[in-house]
Amino acid sequence: MALPVSYTEAVNHEVRGTLELTGSVAAYRSSLVASSIAGIVMELRARDGKTVRRGDTLARLRPDTFELQLRGAEGQLLEAQARLKLAEGRRQRARELWDERVISRQELDDALTEVDAGEGRVAQLEAEVARYRDEVERTVVRAPINGVVVAEHTAVGEWLSPGDPVVEVMDVSDLEVTVEVPERYFGGIEVGDAVEASVSALPGVTITGKVRSVVPKANPQARTFPVKVAIPNESGKVGSGMLASVRLPIGAVQPRVLVPKDAIVSQGQRRFVFVMNDDDTVRQVDVRTGGGHGAWIAVESGVAAGDRVVTQGNERLMPGAKVTARRMEFEQP
Repeated sequence: MALPVSYTEAVNHEVRGTLELTGSVAAYRSSLVASSIAGIVMELRARDGKTVRRGDTLARLRPDTFELQLRGAEGQLLEAQARLKLAEGRRQRARELWDERVISRQELDDALTEVDAGEGRVAQLEAEVARYRDEVERTVVRAPINGVVVAEHTAVGEWLSPGDPVVEVMDVSDLEVTVEVPERYFGGIEVGDAVEASVSALPGVTITGKVRSVVPKANPQARTFPVKVAIPNESGKVGSGMLASVRLPIGAVQPRVLVPKDAIVSQGQRRFVFVMNDDDTVRQVDVRTGGGHGAWIAVESGVAAGDRVVTQGNERLMPGAKVTARRMEFEQP
């Protein structure tokens, strides 16, 4: 019995070569959030695994002492402002009396000095009020970035000094893989180059990323250069610390045979395609894949331009199987 499948012809296309390397996934942005003031932890809202947005409350320290200092400073400021208002009134009266030659120059200077001193006192207390308000605000520890809490470093009731860690927040939506590129390939990699990546935890899934940075400082022992590859993680299925394989574009543009990515069948580390014969049977061809180009991917050996490769229904085929096929279109690379 013939099995129904879809096929697409392999095509020739000029592409760059690829270099496959492995590296470890890490978050591009992470923050070990610390307390900026001393105090006792009154509340810890952020727990391991919790998703937070920038500005969300992570923890609260006991604010009593700072609130008392703030109220005291605000009271002193009100008193100083009232005294300044009185001094300004006396200054105005002293100027009028000086113009009438009723008071001495010394008495006028005393009135002017009293206002200057009052203005200085008000400015000093305004600064103190602002400082105490800032300290009250800093009793609330907030998330500096969007992300997920990956570690708790304190608990309710613990005393924190300035700089003591509270929690660690990691942005897992934007990850990067650092790979060590051999010296001979260093000059062929550019920031912004499109890169394909895969992780062992998601077999068969290809992630499209890009070169974020090329570090021009070699490891003196291995003579390799770190290259950082950005990979998106909208699904949240990729975690920091996972092992990833990336395929970097290198070298000059050369003609390659491309097949649709849907034609590739993966079994562990093995990859193959099914090619249709003239008698509508199929043969299984092992392939090595190169760089991706939209819906297409480069393959080496075994497949020629014009070959009909099975792109739908291939997961249930066996070598030599009889098929009935219809042509399937893909956007050209």
